[in-house]
Amino acid sequence: MTVTIYHNPACGTSRKTLAILEEAGLRPTVIEYLKTPPSRAELERLYAQAGIRPRDGLRAKEPLAAQLGLLAEDVSDDRILDAMVEHPILINRPLVETPKGVRLCRPQDEVRALL
Repeated sequence: MTVTIYHNPACGTSRKTLAILEEAGLRPTVIEYLKTPPSRAELERLYAQAGIRPRDGLRAKEPLAAQLGLLAEDVSDDRILDAMVEHPILINRPLVETPKGVRLCRPQDEVRALL
């Protein structure tokens, strides 16, 4: 099974999600998205496949989200995506993609639906 995880090794949830994948015998492609950020088109594709809006994929707890004014209800998906591309720290993680789909795996047990 082909598995990709958009991962931040500093994030406990991301580390736990990666561990679940490895415990299931998978060898996922690990993309440290802060070092190798996804393009806007890739983010759009991932969110569409996950059935979520960019707002749902925004790391709202990141202080930069508030500083950029991204938390207001009237902020467009386009503006949020632009901010994520410019500041990848705003991308909530981990995002996992398998042949069964894409999920934002918060909490980490969400990944089990993709196995």
